[in-house]
Amino acid sequence: MLQIPKIAPGDVLEMKKAHPCGAKRFLVMRTGSDIRLVCEGCGRDMVLPREKVEKAIRHVFPAVPPT
Repeated sequence: MLQIPKIAPGDVLEMKKAHPCGAKRFLVMRTGSDIRLVCEGCGRDMVLPREKVEKAIRHVFPAVPPT
């Protein structure tokens, strides 16, 4: 059965392939049918289809709740 990862704004995603700047971690800014990500290496802002992002995820680091 296919596992659908839980992705929420504030989470950090580690991808299988690196961004051209060399970073593999992206901050999730918005979710929906498209997911808005910001590269943690260079700060590039991008909007990608959810299906493409879900296939490329290696690990999800949940957002740290404020204390």
